[in-house]
Amino acid sequence: MSGDLKGQTVVVVGGSAGIGLETARQARAAGADVVLTGRDRQRLERAAAEVGAIARATFDANETDDLKSFFAGLDGPLDHVLVTAGGPYYASLADMDFAEVRRALQEHPMLMLGVARYASGKVRPGGSLLFMGGTGARRPSIGIGITSAMTAALPALTASLALEVAPVRVNLIAAGFVDTPLSASLLGDRLDARRTELRETLPIGRVVQPSDVAALAVHLMTNTALTGATYDIDGGQQLL
Repeated sequence: MSGDLKGQTVVVVGGSAGIGLETARQARAAGADVVLTGRDRQRLERAAAEVGAIARATFDANETDDLKSFFAGLDGPLDHVLVTAGGPYYASLADMDFAEVRRALQEHPMLMLGVARYASGKVRPGGSLLFMGGTGARRPSIGIGITSAMTAALPALTASLALEVAPVRVNLIAAGFVDTPLSASLLGDRLDARRTELRETLPIGRVVQPSDVAALAVHLMTNTALTGATYDIDGGQQLL
């Protein structure tokens, strides 16, 4: 088990902002070469320049053909792949857009399956695939039904994939609220109130930052005993 990533290659799918970008920063600091992907070309170019990425690619990771072509075009072996692309869908039953529901139900599982199929053959034995899930929808509540379904499904899928693509390792990070641009876009003018609420109620007394999640991601990359599991990081949010 190595404590750093020197000489390794880390691919971050969804690496132009938030948790993905911060993980790329920390991976570079630990000695890795990084490859970034994203949908927004300008934002991705800025991120790639900032971290000194060895390569970047602009595409929608939920387009299976594009995902397949991306991994087919990478020189192997790779060491780790982190996937942060995608976001939750919140709506009450009465307000649901069923087209969006179908997208939400398919997006995360299909992205995980696509990465497992097309990336695992490029990842060295003992390397890892790392996906993002959440803890916030574990308790039933109006408006989070679809996200609750995904919260329950992704750990089971992670465990199954860990068996199927072994000796490549597969793990899931389940985050609560993290102070990212995605959170800002979802909450809008309620963002500051949510930050204040969490600072006052979370057992850790502060809001979870992208750097916290990135540190966990790097640990899961370097600790070769870890596979098939879900790792919570929410500052104790689900305990409240």
